[in-house]
Amino acid sequence: MQITENKYSWYDVPEDVKSLLELATQHWENTTEAEKYMNEALAVAGEHPDVLIAAYRFFFYKNNPAMALQVAEKVIENVRKAENLPDDWEELKPILAERLDDPEIRLYLNAYAASGFVLAKLGEFEKAKEVTGRIKEIDEKKQFGGGSTVFDVLTNPDDEDE
Repeated sequence: MQITENKYSWYDVPEDVKSLLELATQHWENTTEAEKYMNEALAVAGEHPDVLIAAYRFFFYKNNPAMALQVAEKVIENVRKAENLPDDWEELKPILAERLDDPEIRLYLNAYAASGFVLAKLGEFEKAKEVTGRIKEIDEKKQFGGGSTVFDVLTNPDDEDE
């Protein structure tokens, strides 16, 4: 077994993109610098799903929900186009429910659930309820980004005053 120094070998992206992602992590404490590298990685990698997912997580944990939402929505749109998914929820719902084990659909649902969570974080509670409620409709096993849990929190506020 050969040991490699490339910690990000699972990313099927060019080495320059991997280097930019690594620089973003190395500069984590300096948000401005780290964001510069992440944005460069996004610019170079374009629509690559691994980089988009890394960027979503990066912006989420760097407390930049607007950028996290923008990236999650890009993932959603990319999968929608690639899989030729309808825009209308009533048409889309049975397709998603039938294909829950399909990796592209799982990516879509995780990104969609993430967008609901970020919408809630941004104070867009009605939109967040709509998104997470849709996830709950088809996510009986609660496997997609906590969408069902976020919906429950948004629709069943704690009775205790805090």
